[in-house]
Formats: sequence, C-alpha cells, structure tokens
Amino acid sequence: MGYEDLLLESESLGVSVYEKTLSDRIKGLYSNNVVCINKKIESSIEKACVLAEELGHYHTTSGNILDQTKLINRKQEKLARSWGYEKLVPLHKIIEAHKNHVTGRFELAEFLGVTESFLECAIERYRERFGDTVKYENYTICFNPLGVIEMFDY
Repeated sequence: MGYEDLLLESESLGVSVYEKTLSDRIKGLYSNNVVCINKKIESSIEKACVLAEELGHYHTTSGNILDQTKLINRKQEKLARSWGYEKLVPLHKIIEAHKNHVTGRFELAEFLGVTESFLECAIERYRERFGDTVKYENYTICFNPLGVIEMFDY
C-alpha cells in the first residue's frame, strides 16, 4: 500500500491530508481529522510511512498527546505507531515476500514499500507483542533472525 492508496483511504475516512513545511524534527501531525505531512520529506515511501502513523492517530488516539513526558500520551503514541506498522507491514505480506523469494531487510522494505527504519520498528514492535516467533496460518514468522518457516501437514 503506497502513499497514493493511503491518501485515498484518508479521503474516504474524511481525513484531510496537507503537505506543509514543518520543523525538521516533525515528520507529521494529526489533529481533528487533519494530517499534516512535512513538505521537506521527498520520498513518497517515507511519506507513506508517516501517513500510516498519522492515520493510526485517527484510529487510536484521543486528545492532545504532544507532551510525551506523560505515560498515557506515550502509550497512545505507541498504539498509533503499531496501527501504522500493521497497516504497511502486515504479517501476511511478510509471508508473501517469503513466497516471492525476497531476502534481506533491504529487499523486504522495498517489497513492502516502506523505509528500512520503519520496517525495523515494525519488526521490533512485533517482537514486543509476540516474542521471537508467531504462528500465522501455516507459517511461523521468525523476527530474530527474520525469516519464515512453512509448516507442512503430514
């Protein structure tokens, strides 16, 4: 799912997306059904990663969570990021990549249309949630080291 797909999804949800010049340290912001993406981001792949997280805020966050010194705000930030990870790096796509003989994290990020850093964060989040492996359909996905094992019924 690329940036254009996420823009269409945003529109269908009634969420307006604007590209604005923001501070260098801010990639995106969400508030009241409006997402701002930093205009300085040149790659549509990185924009997709930012928009996925901001849509995660639409789906999971309430109120102003800018003050990240508060535990409740950090938890909401984590929920929004997790939503974005699951949107762009769903488990079934990791299996699809395996079936397409994708090897290595760089190739996997390219296959999924995400940045390598977004992929790394997604994998780390899955490890926090599931441990080093998770069973998904007839597969076991290993997060450390990253790989997929197909289970056979005999």
